[in-house]
Amino acid sequence: MAAMTFAAAMPATRVSFAPKRACKARVVTRGVVASAGKRDVSADAVSLPEAPLCPKSAEAISANIVYQTSKVGAMPLSFETSDMYRATSESVREQLMENWNATYKHFHAENPKQAYYISMEFLQGRALTNAIGNLGLTGEYSDALRTLGYNLEDCASVERNMGLGNGGLGRLAACFLDSIATLNLPAWGYGLRYKYGLFKQGIDPTTGQQMEYADDWLEVGNPWEVKRQVAHKISFGGAVTDGVWVPGQTINAVAYDSPIPGYKTKNCISLRLWDAEVAPKDFDLASFNAGDYETSMAETNLAQQLCAVLYPGDGTREGKALRLSQQYMLCSASVQDILARFKERGNDWPSLPTKVAIQMNDTHPTLAAPELMRILMDQEGMDWDTAWGLTSKTVAYTNHTVMPEALEKWPLELMQELLPRHVEIIMKIDEQFIASVKKAYPKATEAEMTAKLGAMRILENYVTPEAAAAAAAVKAKAAAAKATVDPAYKGTVAETETEEAIPAPMVRMANLCCIAGFAINGVAAIHSEIVRTFTFKDFAELYPEKFQNKTNGVTPRRWLAFCNPQLSGVITEAIGTDEWVTDTALLEKLAPLAKDADLQKKWKDAKIERKKLCAKLILDSTGVKVPINAMFDIQIKRIHEYKRQLLNIMGIIHRYNEMKAMTPAERAKVTPRVCVFGGKAYATYLQAKRIVRLVTAVGDVVNNDPEIGDLLKVVFVPDYNVSLAETLIPASELSQHISTAGTEASGTSNMKFQMNGCLILGTLDGANVEIRECVGEENFFLFGIEEPAVEPARAERAAGEFVPPASFTAVMDCIKAGTFGAPNEFDELLWSLEGDSGFGRGDYFLVAKDFQSYVECQATVDAAYKNQDKWTESSIISTAFSGKFNSDRTIDQYATEIWDIKPLPVP
Repeated sequence: MAAMTFAAAMPATRVSFAPKRACKARVVTRGVVASAGKRDVSADAVSLPEAPLCPKSAEAISANIVYQTSKVGAMPLSFETSDMYRATSESVREQLMENWNATYKHFHAENPKQAYYISMEFLQGRALTNAIGNLGLTGEYSDALRTLGYNLEDCASVERNMGLGNGGLGRLAACFLDSIATLNLPAWGYGLRYKYGLFKQGIDPTTGQQMEYADDWLEVGNPWEVKRQVAHKISFGGAVTDGVWVPGQTINAVAYDSPIPGYKTKNCISLRLWDAEVAPKDFDLASFNAGDYETSMAETNLAQQLCAVLYPGDGTREGKALRLSQQYMLCSASVQDILARFKERGNDWPSLPTKVAIQMNDTHPTLAAPELMRILMDQEGMDWDTAWGLTSKTVAYTNHTVMPEALEKWPLELMQELLPRHVEIIMKIDEQFIASVKKAYPKATEAEMTAKLGAMRILENYVTPEAAAAAAAVKAKAAAAKATVDPAYKGTVAETETEEAIPAPMVRMANLCCIAGFAINGVAAIHSEIVRTFTFKDFAELYPEKFQNKTNGVTPRRWLAFCNPQLSGVITEAIGTDEWVTDTALLEKLAPLAKDADLQKKWKDAKIERKKLCAKLILDSTGVKVPINAMFDIQIKRIHEYKRQLLNIMGIIHRYNEMKAMTPAERAKVTPRVCVFGGKAYATYLQAKRIVRLVTAVGDVVNNDPEIGDLLKVVFVPDYNVSLAETLIPASELSQHISTAGTEASGTSNMKFQMNGCLILGTLDGANVEIRECVGEENFFLFGIEEPAVEPARAERAAGEFVPPASFTAVMDCIKAGTFGAPNEFDELLWSLEGDSGFGRGDYFLVAKDFQSYVECQATVDAAYKNQDKWTESSIISTAFSGKFNSDRTIDQYATEIWDIKPLPVP
């Protein structure tokens, strides 16, 4: 493995940097060096090779930052805030380097069992503030920058969020890495280095519609990553000849590492991201010079496509092929790397399950299992049984969805084209699994066995060549017999339609995970129960010992201590210690103080400060000025029909219509609200994009209605990311988590809101169930039907027996009348809420069914907010009982109950 050392990220251009004075007597314009009366600090940068590598005082840090200014590549006579961010990042990176190298060496020397978390997404957020926070040096860096005429907030704001994810999957993975490092556990993360991320979201100022642009997060480089001299060959296509895979194309997966420091510990683990390249020696120069650019650039083009975008559109065969290729690259590079490290440490193959645990975060990394089999057999020479014995004790699976339609499937013929050797392996796994099921259920009838295998086997709709040939022979024989009687016979229409309607064979990735994984876990109590009793019911019956629950959590460092210093200070003062940052059970000491007038005042003051910061963000990003004295009601998450942002905006329309019908005197009694939406709709998910548009259309009307004024504001904050969340969440007083019961696996933003003293309005879905248990029914606003009633409600609708409430019908009529947006603009969106059945029809996510309960619950919220003392008491209680949702607890459970790894602190 390559040594863990840093190279200069940029050429060491000498910069005439001078600190900016805070003194009123001499004001130096930012970015311009004033030489008169000022010491030439650029000379210091040149003469400071002995600058302390790991300074801990503000004075020493200031000197180190000045030293780093020589490395950032700024032009002479110019030193902007962005250059100071680079210099500060270099300084912090030096702080991390010693611990990072020491951690790697310690793990290598001790040779523990190590876990590897493979995920398509990692939403890390900004690294600078998180790193200095975990190092315990926030104050020192802030003071150091102030002496140089800069401030930490401005420098940190320069950093662009890494474009490595979209939703809760990536934010969860980032929290897990923070907890792994903080708990001193031997584990790494593996992902892909997407050049353009998912996309950068904008709102067209004319149409109000979502626009997608390439994410520019790498445009100015990433000072936190280190490109390693580590590469693995990744192959695609070709054919298997005499048991040997002869690929059609091969690229290199090249490693880029980012440090993940633990909180006040020496342990600093790695997030290793793979980028695709073609080695110069593999470039077909002869074909290029001959003018055959298509052939010569084929692998180069493939490499550029593989890590260009997260989740490329899969509406075409080419899009599906690219997505599958991305997943294989992630799995192959990671498994090769894991095994290289395993061998580097001198281990023998029988010890693999006692030295390695591979966690597949959702179904995207499923190919890790057949890839491990391929390497063990084809490269290490093992027989099938030995390889399968090791693989099935090494890989584990986390499920993140309870909706069957969201479980990944790939066309078998596409996988055969891209990964022919892996299809052979998957087919044999499937074949042996079928045999094991038949052995486990010897008394099952043929119908029972057919149903069971239909639900459990990996290959869906698959017929073996032998069975297909036999069926064709029987059909041909029957046709021949009929033709003897009637020479003009060509088959009936029904027979022809049946033949054409046979669905294509598919590879079910979740089923492969359940068969290969030694553990299967859900991510909230209700979700894990649904997984066990519904989604994977037959697997749970066959493998009951595999199924577990690991309720998600979030790191209290980023999501409370660092993002909300105002509230964090109040908490620390109230309970007399800051040890709650790791031991969140200490937050319960707040509960007996929840009615204390002094604490309540400080709590409210902290919230007001955060609301002011949030209002500025809203104004800067949307142009809408919002009142600070209104309730901040925030729903920020990926835009999806099941998350029901549509229910929220329809509820706002209902509220608006009611306010318009009031007299001025009645209106004066209304609880004012600022309703904030944020989240990205996938570029090809048209209904989600229509929901975004409805939100902006309602905002255009409501925000400009003089009768309503500051009583109601509706804003959509574009390009939602971690940094925006760090401003929105601490300001929120009410947050909506209103998915249809039984559809949300867990949710993690609900936990972040709770930690920051926000009250939750939601259904009994995902982690909402456990949050409500923790804070108490009186501190949670519950509405809607529960999961057991969902299917009966859909059946009621399909039977034409459901009558929507008048409140819902009135909102539908209001939208249809063209009150918001252009005439007929939302017909296709409303179409999904109409009819009784059919694809995209019949209100599948039960917006109408829950609507009246929702608006009544909102009225309860309005009344509760008027009693600010009681509301603040509930807010304190929410934070006090948020400790369960610390990702340290979740990761400790993974470590002890799935991975079997133990803390290994760097001495």
